[in-house]
Amino acid sequence: MLIFVTSFSACKKNVPMNFDTTLQPPDAEKTPFQLKKHDDIRIDPYYWMRERENPEVIDYLERENDYFKKMTQDTESFREDLFEELKSRIKEEDNSVPYFHNDYWYITRYEKGKQYPIYTRKKDSMTAPEEILFDCNQMAEGHDYFRLVGINVSPDNTKVVYGVDTESRRKYTLHVKDLLSGQILDTNILNTSGASAWSLDNQHFFYTKKNTETLRSEWIFRHDLETPNGKDELIFHEQDETFSVWVRESKSNDYIMISSYSTLTTEQQFLDAKDPLGKFQVIQPRTRGLEYSAAQFEDNFYILHNSNDAKNYKISKAPISNPGIEQWEDLLPHRKDVLLEDFEIFKDHFVITERKNGLTSMRIQRWDGTADYFLPVEGETYSLYGAYNPSFETSKLRYGFTSLRTPSSVYEFDMETQETILLKQQEVMDQNFSPEHYVEKRIWATARDGEKIPISLIHHKDTKLNEKTPLYQYAYGSYGSTVDPGFSSSRLSLLDRGFVFAITHIRGGEYLGRQWYENGKLFKKKNTFNDFIDASQFLIDSKMTSAAHLHAAGGSAGGLLMGVVVNQAPELYRSVIAAVPFVDVVTTMLDESIPLTTSEYDEWGNPNDESYYDYMLSYSPYDNVEAQKYPNMLVTAGYHDSQVQYWEPAKWVAKLRDVKTDTNVLFLDTNMEAGHSGASGRFNALKDIAKQYTFILQLEGKLD
Repeated sequence: MLIFVTSFSACKKNVPMNFDTTLQPPDAEKTPFQLKKHDDIRIDPYYWMRERENPEVIDYLERENDYFKKMTQDTESFREDLFEELKSRIKEEDNSVPYFHNDYWYITRYEKGKQYPIYTRKKDSMTAPEEILFDCNQMAEGHDYFRLVGINVSPDNTKVVYGVDTESRRKYTLHVKDLLSGQILDTNILNTSGASAWSLDNQHFFYTKKNTETLRSEWIFRHDLETPNGKDELIFHEQDETFSVWVRESKSNDYIMISSYSTLTTEQQFLDAKDPLGKFQVIQPRTRGLEYSAAQFEDNFYILHNSNDAKNYKISKAPISNPGIEQWEDLLPHRKDVLLEDFEIFKDHFVITERKNGLTSMRIQRWDGTADYFLPVEGETYSLYGAYNPSFETSKLRYGFTSLRTPSSVYEFDMETQETILLKQQEVMDQNFSPEHYVEKRIWATARDGEKIPISLIHHKDTKLNEKTPLYQYAYGSYGSTVDPGFSSSRLSLLDRGFVFAITHIRGGEYLGRQWYENGKLFKKKNTFNDFIDASQFLIDSKMTSAAHLHAAGGSAGGLLMGVVVNQAPELYRSVIAAVPFVDVVTTMLDESIPLTTSEYDEWGNPNDESYYDYMLSYSPYDNVEAQKYPNMLVTAGYHDSQVQYWEPAKWVAKLRDVKTDTNVLFLDTNMEAGHSGASGRFNALKDIAKQYTFILQLEGKLD
């Protein structure tokens, strides 16, 4: 690890171990606003903060930012040095693992000192001249935020569709570049998801358009390159407000696939890519509770689904000529103790990604039945996943592997010879780094209802675990999203300063199968919060840390988790970091004009139903703030956030300031140029990390 001794030592002399509490925080104006539902009246004094263009709103956010800056100005030099430390571990001049598709090798590379990727390709051979598709560094000039997505080259390799977002609202404008001339065509399609699907005539592509208010992806259009902008034909409109849609090509490029999806239900359609003017056919009409995902190979669809109460899913196949559920023939049955997560099809092999007892494995079968085995991996806690495998005609499987101490690695596994080649491992630009310097393991806490909660953790081998050990506890716990343990070079800055880092795999994710998710949503959502609190108590009781040194963190729905945790068990934590937190649950879920609301009723419940209203109100962080002591807190927001509107964290902080009874610090840091994912650019994101790390390091007196 690089230690900037001179700068850090100088910084330490000038920085107090505690924050300057003589500065007065901003005082937000109260304007009582009445919210009434089911004969229940709530008074929201900060409802006015929803007025995005109101100068008083902007002023409040800027005053909060100024307060945070002034309160932490003594740590500014340390934070800058820490940023340089984080940056120094990144290999600035780097390339992705090349992959071959449709006569070209594709490579993404980074140049020293530059924030954004450069996308390139080479014809036939890696020794061929490089062709630059996009230099995002040039494209990002003049923009505070820039993101390019959805790069999709036409079947004849002459054109490419791509999406650009310069607002951080995830509303992408689609453009088309002529790869022969290098010219950008007149195509300029606003408010899309950024994705597209080419037909085989190289003249038409399909794309998804978003509702400008709710940001729901709800329309599929077909664009003709020979037709002027604004003349695109509407192909499909998803009218159910609880559903969204996407469109893509099949792996073979022979079919265009449309999927309508909600939390609990999916419906897919397909079209022969040779006939872009044809009519889409439905694979299986939507049925409440039926989730399925179909992939085409030769004359069949292979379908991952949960029909007949297959909660952990099973895999079936059906003929493309008649793909309805009556024709689904089971290939891999449902198992109560194994979650089927994904599969990949090759000419001679079928690869299934499974999860058992929290750990992922990849099962490899030959179509002819002569082989059935698991990819060999080792470890107590890790992340294993399929990499990009665009070709059917290969026996080589690319996959990724990482763990809390193992840098991200891409391997190529020969499914015939069972030989493995490491293609690339993330380089950590620190001559003192070695995975052997760190201890990673998985432990189990017991929740109040008796469930065993897995915790993946890592610490430096020289760190002694006791009541004085600082511990950074992270979790998410919603949408069935599983947080697998993976490597972070930035995290080394905590580990090398004596921290333990822990991921708590709470209910609401799918770490222990589909039931783990279903037991952490709707009327069982409180299990998510209880699991985290009980795991925190376990870490304290096990003498791995203490309440004086336990720091909790979560973002978005994980920020909701943090909001509940500080209301219910504030005494367990020295500090809490809540990033873009979803904390005003009831008000947001009652407002169908807010992006994502209607599509998430199956996750949180619909508060128009009084029973859901009462349950959500019982844990909603904003509604349950009370006069008590709270931990030190750093709350972040994005002014352009489309997922969690900026006013949720802003209102929450204002209410906490008004009623909390402690003298601990409370900060609101709003990025006025960014959205839900924070700053764009590979280095700008490190500034946010440095800011958060500095916050907890100052509390621990480790500014050296």
